Amino acid sequence: MISLVDLTAQYHSIKEEIDAAVLATLESGHFILGPQVLKFEESIATYLGVKHAIGLASGTDALVIALRALNIGEGDEVVIPAYTFFATAGTVMSVGAKPVFVDVDPQSYQIDVNKIKSAITPKTKAIIPVHLYGHPADMNPILAIARENNLKVIEDNAQGFGAEYFGRKTGSLGDIACLSFFPTKNLGAFGDAGMVLTNDPALAERMRMLRTHGWKKKYYSEEVGYNSRLDALQAAILQAKFPYVDSWNDKRRELAHRYNEHLATPGIILPVECEWAKHVYHLYIIRSAKRDELQAFLKQKGIASEVYYPLPPHLSVPCRTYGYKEGDFPHAELAAHETLALPLYPELTLEQQDEVIAAVKEFVG
Repeated sequence: MISLVDLTAQYHSIKEEIDAAVLATLESGHFILGPQVLKFEESIATYLGVKHAIGLASGTDALVIALRALNIGEGDEVVIPAYTFFATAGTVMSVGAKPVFVDVDPQSYQIDVNKIKSAITPKTKAIIPVHLYGHPADMNPILAIARENNLKVIEDNAQGFGAEYFGRKTGSLGDIACLSFFPTKNLGAFGDAGMVLTNDPALAERMRMLRTHGWKKKYYSEEVGYNSRLDALQAAILQAKFPYVDSWNDKRRELAHRYNEHLATPGIILPVECEWAKHVYHLYIIRSAKRDELQAFLKQKGIASEVYYPLPPHLSVPCRTYGYKEGDFPHAELAAHETLALPLYPELTLEQQDEVIAAVKEFVG
């Protein structure tokens, strides 16, 4: 069986470092925040070129806390892509605001910058571009639209760690950026973990308060916050893995380019990489009009694949109240019907990849 992602293979590749980091944390007695978390926050801030990095319990919490820090709530609107993981929409709803969807570019799957302006109303407070699958959103037009309309930009960089836009790291471009270190991410923890990033000291202070019950001083809550702290064990594991992330991303790119070379065949639409982008291939996404049949065929061959995502958020049950219907965002809906993730992770062998390639080519004939 060829897995979509093999987390144990990565663990065994740096087992000594991981085990040592875990043991040192256990010996330290510091399990919530503390020096391990601070060190990891500093590493990420330096890597991305931002001033403040605040470790949190998950990427979803990162979005919630970013929205709260910008005082987005009841009666406000936030522009988001119509093709994304539900958390992008769900977090907007959880703070009482309304997600306003915009269709995506059919090739890159990023929010269509040419359709953002028409989605803006007097109630709009922010735009959340999502660097979906590891490909950057087209940030310069998004930032220009935000400036023109006095809006904030929250980067959803959950899938884009290490990606670049005109040579700048994603996660360093908006007012706030959000990271996820879910285990399958390019830099993944051994459980849930996340982070918010900003260059604004006031926003940083607010987000640090929000992650710990609204405290500046322990036990003295100044507002209703959350219990969303990155624990020290996860920070230690992430710090041990961090020095390898660039080489892992390079390996992802090599494997993706090899897929592209061998799967350039009628019936399969390959992922694109815009000239201004450095794609880090969190997922390697192909498209086929016979997606479900292809997935079933691969399963018969012992090859795992996955659909990200089978239902665009505007058609989900929680969003029915907004009156969206099928056909409103055709590119997002077509992507949901046709996209398929093939196995891709740094430890995937060429022999395994050749099996995947051969199976896909056999299917398309």
